[in-house]
Amino acid sequence: MAMGKYSRVDGKKSSSYGLTITIVLVVSLCLVGAWMFTSSWSAPDDSAGYSSSDTSKDVESVTKNEFKKEESDVKKEDNEAVTENNQVKTDPERSSEVDESSGQKTEVVEERKENDDNNGDGDGEKEKIVKEVESESDESKEKVVKEVESVSDEAKEKEKTQLEESTEENKSEDGNGTEEKTDENASETEESTEKSNKDVFPAGDQAEITKETSTRDGSWSTQLVESQNEKKAQQSSVSKDQSSSEWKTCNVTAGPDYIPCLDNLQVIKKLQSTMHYEHRERHCPEESPRCLVSLPDGYKRSIKWPNSREKIWYNNVPHTKLAAIKGHQNWVKMSGEHLTFPGGGTQFVNGALHYIDFIQESYPAIAWGNRTRVILDVGCGVASFGGFLFERDVLALSFAPKDEHEAQVQFALERGIPAMLNVMGTKRLPFPGSVFDLIHCARCRVPWHIEGGKLLLELNRALRPGGFFVWSATPVYRKNEEDSGIWKAMSELTKAMCWKLVTIKKDKLNEVGAAIYQKPTTNECYNKRPQNDPPLCKDSDDQNAAWNVPLEACMHKVTEDSSKRGAAWPNMWPERLETAPEWLDSQEGVYGKPAPEDFTADQEKWKTVVSKSYLDGMGIDWSNVRNVMDMRAVYGGFAAALKDLKLWVMNVVPVDAPDTLPVIYERGLFGIYHDWCESFNTYPRTYDLLHADHLFSTLRKRCKLESVMAEVDRILRPEGTFIIRDDMETIGEVEKMVKSMKWEVKTTQSKDNEGLLSIKKSWWRPTQTETIKSAIA
Repeated sequence: MAMGKYSRVDGKKSSSYGLTITIVLVVSLCLVGAWMFTSSWSAPDDSAGYSSSDTSKDVESVTKNEFKKEESDVKKEDNEAVTENNQVKTDPERSSEVDESSGQKTEVVEERKENDDNNGDGDGEKEKIVKEVESESDESKEKVVKEVESVSDEAKEKEKTQLEESTEENKSEDGNGTEEKTDENASETEESTEKSNKDVFPAGDQAEITKETSTRDGSWSTQLVESQNEKKAQQSSVSKDQSSSEWKTCNVTAGPDYIPCLDNLQVIKKLQSTMHYEHRERHCPEESPRCLVSLPDGYKRSIKWPNSREKIWYNNVPHTKLAAIKGHQNWVKMSGEHLTFPGGGTQFVNGALHYIDFIQESYPAIAWGNRTRVILDVGCGVASFGGFLFERDVLALSFAPKDEHEAQVQFALERGIPAMLNVMGTKRLPFPGSVFDLIHCARCRVPWHIEGGKLLLELNRALRPGGFFVWSATPVYRKNEEDSGIWKAMSELTKAMCWKLVTIKKDKLNEVGAAIYQKPTTNECYNKRPQNDPPLCKDSDDQNAAWNVPLEACMHKVTEDSSKRGAAWPNMWPERLETAPEWLDSQEGVYGKPAPEDFTADQEKWKTVVSKSYLDGMGIDWSNVRNVMDMRAVYGGFAAALKDLKLWVMNVVPVDAPDTLPVIYERGLFGIYHDWCESFNTYPRTYDLLHADHLFSTLRKRCKLESVMAEVDRILRPEGTFIIRDDMETIGEVEKMVKSMKWEVKTTQSKDNEGLLSIKKSWWRPTQTETIKSAIA
């Protein structure tokens, strides 16, 4: 047994014990007297009527009352943080104090408890110690010391437990994706938002969502840092703006039109050849930029659809070269503060609608908006062809390179027409094989017939068996030496490819002609060819492999097995949108169920989320939404749920995600493969709404989220909406970044460690600049 310093084993007191007690009492009384004299001398006049004992009790009482009030206020703020419409309070003082995660709320409460314990109960302990020193034995004094140490250890243990609980609050469980809640505030918040959660996170599909995403252990890596920064922000208004200074505006030659992977001028200068348009292909910088692209002078909110099809603000796309060289063909014209689009093109000077009907009349089996739903327009110009196909219930994905036809794709997107930057160069197009119902080329300036027909064979890969290729170009209807030579070469090539020339027609109004070819639906013609030229691709060649895959001059065999994709034409539109393809029957779905069940569950989930939450509960003005991107589409359920709105959706399937893009095309929608660690092939400010479902938690494993958010900022228009759904750790990081960019958090929601943010982009641009050396001429 441990002994006190002055105790004896026989329990008898030492002979000097009385003297020791006397000395201790005298010294103690002197100290207390000196303390009382000092206190009375330094106290303000209005405390003269109170004894030190009363004052101590009053301070203790006030401290406890303040703590109770603060704790009550925090709980009240918890309940007010999420309203019935999921609107976040925007009061600057409150927004700087309250974080939406229950783990951080607990931290704030526990920090206040610690401070109050130190300021209130600590003084009481000191008084107790002084009294016990005056009256207790030395053995009792040691007991007091031990009690003090015990209180300190207990407080430390309490703090440790609270941090562990906060950590546990932000962990996800394996399997069903639910988390064990030990914090009462988190439970109360969940109860108060249960009604709206049912719409945002419909019952029955939550397990499917979380099962698809990998679960994670561990606390939020930035919790403690954010808490410290939050306290600093409350102490100084200057500190509140420190995070925003981390962002800088890009200093690049392209200025407001900067596209990182297409404006890598340092790499382009070093290319050994540009014969195959290598300088128009993607050359991404080694490190994705995290600067923000500037706005053009005088930039305004884009004109709404359908008026935008006819005119846009000149200041939004301040380029006049195309109007000067193509104005006579009714591409685009200058008209005061607007650029206007008469609806013409090189092959349809008198309007796209007449030309569209001309194609239909030339070969009625095309059946716009019924059999033919998804088409690819090569070398699109300003995409008037695709813009007017909306009136025939057809989706046209138009593409062209960033070349001397200044800003043609930018014009298209500003008009609200689907378009992207790409080139027929040395690599495959970023689409699966056998997905487009029709491919169109109107004077698209692509030399289809050269080098063994390598570029036309790439279209053959992307074209669905039984699909059409519409070629409207001078070799079809002109008889000069050059055009006649090209026509002869094309005729030989298409015959060797087993394409059937179904018709050649001339448009008398526009004085142009079109040749329409059809891809075979069987391998019979391939097997009967006298020569294997162009050669058939190896069986090991995957026609769906398209990301950074070099072009090869070969043809893939047509699928004849009825249980596989490509053997049969999809259902007619619009039935195909909500019908699971038959070839899915033998596959396992993304969420682990049989693919048809997965397809149906995904479809019903997004119908519920969009109708019950997105359309009504997030404060989005859908009349301002035209260009939409689903940054991580699975089966295209999100896009399908928006089918009744006057908008279009670019469905992006990340290159490291399950390859479900063929399913999306089968439904009569379109999309593209992309790696979100790199920039997207589009101009800045081209989308009104971006949707990211469990994308960022995957990206953070291999990308810097700051660079991804800089790309989101680049392609989203000012006042555009960004909706992100992900685990709470990722949501916390994204929320911190968008606030530092001065975006407005419109809606926040959470359930079972799954969170949602709806954010509105601001007009703010940083004052400091960052020079991107790779983008300086």
